[in-house]
Amino acid sequence: MSPASSSLPYGPVGRSPWLDVDWRRHQRWVDVEGRPVNVIDAGRGEETIVFIHGLAGSWVNWLENIPAFIDRYRVIAMDLPGFGSSPMPGEKISIPGYGRFVDALLDRLGVGAAVVVGNSMGGFIGAELAIQFPARVERLVLISAAGLTIEYQRDERILAVMRRLERTLALYSGWLATRSGPLVRRPRSRRALMRVVAEHAEHLPAPLVAEQIKGSGKPGFIDALDALTDYPIRTRLPEIACPTLIVWGEEDRLVPVRDADEFERLIPDSRKVVFPDTGHVAMFERPRAFNELLDAFLEEGPGEEVQEAPAQATARAEQAEMEAAAEAADAGA
Repeated sequence: MSPASSSLPYGPVGRSPWLDVDWRRHQRWVDVEGRPVNVIDAGRGEETIVFIHGLAGSWVNWLENIPAFIDRYRVIAMDLPGFGSSPMPGEKISIPGYGRFVDALLDRLGVGAAVVVGNSMGGFIGAELAIQFPARVERLVLISAAGLTIEYQRDERILAVMRRLERTLALYSGWLATRSGPLVRRPRSRRALMRVVAEHAEHLPAPLVAEQIKGSGKPGFIDALDALTDYPIRTRLPEIACPTLIVWGEEDRLVPVRDADEFERLIPDSRKVVFPDTGHVAMFERPRAFNELLDAFLEEGPGEEVQEAPAQATARAEQAEMEAAAEAADAGA
């Protein structure tokens, strides 16, 4: 099903609110364990939402989401050490280390319990945070979270080759970042640059894709990839005690959708929602539906379960009707 055939919009509808935000007002440098960290700290609500980006990402992965919540929540997004504008950490990158880092950062910002939302590696870190520091995580949202299938994908030879090519890869990523504006003007180019993570990047606005390209290709990539494949978490997932929402894209090329089923099976108070015709970054591939879904999850009371967002429910119904019609046609053939 193509984006045009679904009532579930792909990408933002109309002008994105983030384009009109003066992000300099919300940006700050925070010292964590003697290292500066680039942080976006917006909104003044009593409750806090913390967004954690994935491998090769940065805080700009959440551009389509932060403005939707700053009128009611305090919203924090950061560049993890080694990514975006944040320098490498003082210690070797590891998932437990990133968990401790987020906990220390929230301490520095005066945040107690928070809603933690993580994509890919950020979901892995969010799960680790909920296990290491259960009082810190009030609710957890895992978007195409790493941590399960990747534990079987470690390849020392590939890691060794990447380390030998690290300087070349860094130069190429830097070249892309400096030319992100012109490179993303054409839909075909956007698709080529983002096809691994987004199912229909050609339908995403050029400014949004340009920001994603500018924020990628940082020095922490190889060490973080090494860390992802060297830290099993499967047996510890049942320790997560907070309500957990699992969000996936049906066409995720990086983390298979079957991992959503496994996260749901292993985390006691959890449920999953799978977006059709969506890749690895549902939060900006389907921003309206994702924001509605997250909003419903935040508002639910004890014992309630989040329902599908209206846009997603309509798309699901349409998809079911199309599949039923196709089956009826096949039966009559």
